[in-house]
Amino acid sequence: MEESPDLLTIGQLARRTGLPARTLRFWSDEGAVPPVSRSAGGYRMYDATSVARVELVRTLRELGLGLDAVCRVLDGRASVADVADAHVAALDARIRSLKVSRAVLSTVAKRGSSAAETALMNRLARLSAAERAQIVEEFKRDVFGGLDVGPDVRERLRDLRIDLPDDPTPEQVDAWIELAELVHDPDFRARMRTFLELSTRAPGQATPPGARVWWARQVVNAVARARRRGVGPDTPEAAELVAELLRGDDLRAARRCVEAGLAAQAERYRGLVSRVRGQHAAPDATAELEWLVAALR
Repeated sequence: MEESPDLLTIGQLARRTGLPARTLRFWSDEGAVPPVSRSAGGYRMYDATSVARVELVRTLRELGLGLDAVCRVLDGRASVADVADAHVAALDARIRSLKVSRAVLSTVAKRGSSAAETALMNRLARLSAAERAQIVEEFKRDVFGGLDVGPDVRERLRDLRIDLPDDPTPEQVDAWIELAELVHDPDFRARMRTFLELSTRAPGQATPPGARVWWARQVVNAVARARRRGVGPDTPEAAELVAELLRGDDLRAARRCVEAGLAAQAERYRGLVSRVRGQHAAPDATAELEWLVAALR
């Protein structure tokens, strides 16, 4: 050592870099920071270049790169840019996976789910894009298939997409879990089919009684204003409002349509679709629709 005063023992390198000697020894064994020589006693010796190499290894390790990738950079087998690009892709995948995990655990905690329910939610959340698309196509086939509707409506139904973006928020993942459970349910599909049959206008036919309740927001808004004024559904004022809103409609048929929509949880479905898409949705109108059904009765 007296003959090579610029060389450092592993202990001196540790003090110079602030890293534990055992970490440097491990990096040395893996080839990331090899010694430049050995002392007469066989001890590893390092120099100023080794200090710079340690700093680079530390930086890359703090950024999450594995020692294999670090060694490829240091040996010239890959550039920092190439390794960084690959690592960004891996991090993006990891972030998406963590978001899914967070959403599932959040939903489990909120619902108090059992182990079986947790497993199902985790599976639904981690479906591939193709698997999610298949679920939606099966739902569309069962609910919309064969409906007697005009070509414009049929085209909109054909183009209906319900899918998570490439980088979903935890809220979107949470909504997808709930929506996937809902559209998987055969009973929900049957109820939604019944509702659409009662509320969808066939080509050349008049709008079905009650359909405007669902497709025109002003009906719900009028009911909301009445509820805020404290109007009960069994009052004369409610009767006048219903007669005005559904003028010319068969009120029994209108009631069946609204009841079918409530039974199908159409408002819940609409809200979940908007949340999965990251879109703003009108407030849930279930309370207003229940008031309207009571008034119709």
